[in-house]
Amino acid sequence: MILSSREIERRLHARNGLAITPYSAACQQPASYDLRIGEDSCLRRGTCTLVHSLERVELPGELAATLRCRSSYARRGILLGGGFVDPGFRGQLTLCLVNMGAEDVFVGMGDRVVQMILSEVTSGESLYGGKYQDSRGVVGAL
Repeated sequence: MILSSREIERRLHARNGLAITPYSAACQQPASYDLRIGEDSCLRRGTCTLVHSLERVELPGELAATLRCRSSYARRGILLGGGFVDPGFRGQLTLCLVNMGAEDVFVGMGDRVVQMILSEVTSGESLYGGKYQDSRGVVGAL
């Protein structure tokens, strides 16, 4: 089940393991949350650029997230590589943005570029504990 805006806000206020910091009501969508870019960056055409989310995300054991590029950027040729966040993850997210468009695209700190869709995980027993746990800033492949 995909979480609605009302359910996302309820879980954030209940402080039961879901955290999005800093949270902005302007980023809350009907069934997703828009992640903002944590740094200015130029997405050069034909290249992959790693940027980090402004938000630190903490997912409890019963939630996972799917990441998608917002359509306004996709229409300019921006693609998002990767796009899944396991239950138990904590940290800023490193976003792999690929510019397949005709022009370089500037993204500024605070721009809403990626949608995070939260879904319930049934009978989840294990939590993420990998090498990207508690990441800050851009983290390349380890």
